Amino acid sequence: MKKVFYNVIGVMSGTSLDGVDLAHIHFEIKNNQWHFKILECETVAYSNDWINQLKSAVDFSTKTLEKLNRNYTQLLSEIIVDFIEKHQIKDLDAVCSHGHTILHQPQNGFTLQIGNLPEIATLTHQKVVCDFRVHDVQLGGQGAPLVPIGDRILFSNYDYCMNLGGFSNVSFEENNQRIAFDISPVNTVLNFYANQLGLNYDDKGIISKTGKINNPLFEALNQLDFYQQQHPKSLGFEFVKETVLPIIESYAISIEDKLRTFTEHIAFQTALALPSKRGSILITGGGAYNDFLISRIEHYLPEMKLIIPEKKMLEYKEALIFALLGILKLRNEINTLSSVTGAQKDHSAGYIYP
Repeated sequence: MKKVFYNVIGVMSGTSLDGVDLAHIHFEIKNNQWHFKILECETVAYSNDWINQLKSAVDFSTKTLEKLNRNYTQLLSEIIVDFIEKHQIKDLDAVCSHGHTILHQPQNGFTLQIGNLPEIATLTHQKVVCDFRVHDVQLGGQGAPLVPIGDRILFSNYDYCMNLGGFSNVSFEENNQRIAFDISPVNTVLNFYANQLGLNYDDKGIISKTGKINNPLFEALNQLDFYQQQHPKSLGFEFVKETVLPIIESYAISIEDKLRTFTEHIAFQTALALPSKRGSILITGGGAYNDFLISRIEHYLPEMKLIIPEKKMLEYKEALIFALLGILKLRNEINTLSSVTGAQKDHSAGYIYP
């Protein structure tokens, strides 16, 4: 008889580098339906040193990456232990952790999320389910996005679920299949230019709003090959570093104009990505706080109802869903959809330690 109640922690670190998200969640199955309650949750910010290391790691040698992985596993373990002690959390079924993506090259059969070494279980004194992307890439998939099965199980009342994080991604049902893919870079680019102004991010899009759209740059961005590709497809920081930033930097315009043009690009590509321009869309992730970006998405999708949920859901939805992926792995049930990733088959991804 399988359990019907689970007490877990979901742990997520995204490409926007705002920190490690931790969410303590109770899941329960009633009448074959999953229900959840997000309890304590917090984001633990990275130090400047860690931000610089994680930004630079895409260029590290194999040996340096191995050292980084060990150090990051130690850091992540300490953050998890502190969270458990601070909130006096007892009797956990598992800690379900995504780790932090450093390299994502599914076209080369490779993806690397650090912080998923087996020692994490010993260091936290907990059962840990982690490293969810590797299996999918080994099965010929993109290893991303993985959130859509959670969208299907927990948020089927919305026509679309979209996350605006380091990158944007969307998921929806089409012909009884869950379809999902990355749309475009978001905060990986916007934060890069906000950083140049000495800011962590462009609060509410206020700076972007003061800029002007540079039409040649806008057109150049929209012509990128990625946008012409059919799904399944996914993005990594390499795409931003090697493709997007060099294009933007080739234009001698102000940072305000770069932010304004890229915000318009995000909104334009968002609307283009959705097969139907009507219905309801649940928007989560840090980009949902960017009021100007949201207003530009509304401009391109006037008949779509945009729903931005309460703070816990907005900020911790990915941690919530990785917690669910971990539970599905513990139950040996499918947690990765081939219709989304392009893998050879649906499967149950991740490693369980110990």
